[in-house]
Amino acid sequence: MTTYVIEADGGSRGNPGPAGYGAVVKDASDGQVLAEAAEAIGVTTNNVAEYRGLIAGLRATLDLAGEGAQVAVRMDSKLVIEQMAGRWKIKNEGLRPLAAEAGSLVRRLRVTEWTWIPRERNKHADRLANEAMDAAAQGLTWTAGGSSKETAAPVRPVGGATAQDSARPEGSARGVADGSARPEGSSRGAADGSARPEGRVRGAAVATGPAAPSVPRQTDLLDAGELSAPTASVATAQQTAQRTGERTGTGWAPPTRVATSLLLLRHGETELSVQRRFSGHGDAELTANGLAQASAAAARLAREPYRLDVIVTSPLTRARQTAEAVAQQTGLDVEVCDDLREADFGAWEGHTFTEVQRRWPDELAAWLSDPAVAPPGGESFAQASRRVQAAREHLIERYEGRTVLAVSHVTPIKLLLQDALTAPLQALYRMHLDLACLSLIEYYADGPAVVKTFNDTAHLR
Repeated sequence: MTTYVIEADGGSRGNPGPAGYGAVVKDASDGQVLAEAAEAIGVTTNNVAEYRGLIAGLRATLDLAGEGAQVAVRMDSKLVIEQMAGRWKIKNEGLRPLAAEAGSLVRRLRVTEWTWIPRERNKHADRLANEAMDAAAQGLTWTAGGSSKETAAPVRPVGGATAQDSARPEGSARGVADGSARPEGSSRGAADGSARPEGRVRGAAVATGPAAPSVPRQTDLLDAGELSAPTASVATAQQTAQRTGERTGTGWAPPTRVATSLLLLRHGETELSVQRRFSGHGDAELTANGLAQASAAAARLAREPYRLDVIVTSPLTRARQTAEAVAQQTGLDVEVCDDLREADFGAWEGHTFTEVQRRWPDELAAWLSDPAVAPPGGESFAQASRRVQAAREHLIERYEGRTVLAVSHVTPIKLLLQDALTAPLQALYRMHLDLACLSLIEYYADGPAVVKTFNDTAHLR
């Protein structure tokens, strides 16, 4: 039985702003493109555009294969995927009719898979969404094959924004009017505003500027502490899941809603960190000094201006001990979040950097050159990023508007900071985090994630 793959996307240049969607239907066996759909849909939000993209993909599949066709749906919208799979509630009343429409189409098909994919794997649908928005901006209507026809009036950005304002790396969609860049060529409406021949839209991704150059860096990526590494170029591989209320601001304007505050506390010292050894899933306990560091952090967090509502922790002992120290002084319970665990360093666990360099020189060089490469038997930074972003989405969804303390490790904390800054994955190599340090990210439903504190160790002095 043929399986059809739907890849869909949608974007809004302004959120809300001029919006459009794209959808492509492929043969799962060979990846052949069987159908495409795209449309500019006026002024609306990212999430509405994403749902409209899904609906277009479902309809195209029904037209192509008929009732009962077997379908796998893949989108880079965590919100749409999780809501359609029934794992997340639909809180936005404006999305309920769209979800219901999509659900009625789903019941006519056999959907076997709802899968979130990183934006870099959704470029085809992303491009179609951008082409539809570009065409509308010129007073044209997107049609399959790259040609367009004139429409009565172009879509114009709201609030004085222009197409150039929403440029984003790597021709990605989901552009925003204020120009806040997203990592990895993320979607949401990027456009270069370049002139096109009248009545034509090029069937190619929109260029949005040069990619960031590779730069030398040093790393303290390991939970063992500050370990220097050779310089190398690292491919961008960040996967940023979406949530209700796309992060579309610049961070300069005052917030208009209460933030969800995510305080990030690295655990205290262990014997492996003292000896500067790879410390991933190995379950080391805190040293006496580590317990003192945890107690100092707890005393700080129990005072003003901190008003913790929730404590979550990695399941690893060193993090749980640190979290329990805070819980004792705040009277809060501790929730374990498995996705906040440190990266798995596999065969390198417990070894020093020098030992690994001697025994696994080629593997180490590859690991330092590409975040998609894992240590032997371990986990890559790209893989860790996917689960850490899933943890972020869960916490923001569940504890919206509250202050959450997340006790974790070097890699997960850096990944959360890197994502909040919309920086490429190689930014991990430009950060240093001390033991028992505090960092703070605030997430606004109507604006960006804002990093307000980084590597704060005042409580240890």
